[in-house]
Amino acid sequence: MSTLRNKVQLIGNLGNDPEIITLDSGRKLAKFNVATNETYKNQKGERVTDTQWHNVVAWGKTAEIVETYVTKGKEVAVEGKLTTRSWEDKEGTKRYTTEIVCDELLMLGGK
Repeated sequence: MSTLRNKVQLIGNLGNDPEIITLDSGRKLAKFNVATNETYKNQKGERVTDTQWHNVVAWGKTAEIVETYVTKGKEVAVEGKLTTRSWEDKEGTKRYTTEIVCDELLMLGGK
């Protein structure tokens, strides 16, 4: 059960082309956004689509696969864990972000 403590699985579409960063060590980092949609009916019976955006990061071989094959609009399945990190911006304000560190990526849909 310990493998379920921090596990995220999403299926969604990329909102933009991935940002690929090559570190001094040669290791690659891919950053991209995945949109998931949930559709429901509101109190008036109208169909409503709620879109959530998720920040995803991938390292190493997974980042290389993202760089080669994944582009804006592609449908992907992502599995990983949630992490939160903080940093100070140029004005000295502490900022936070939550992102999914991708362990596995599956490309879905057609060509």
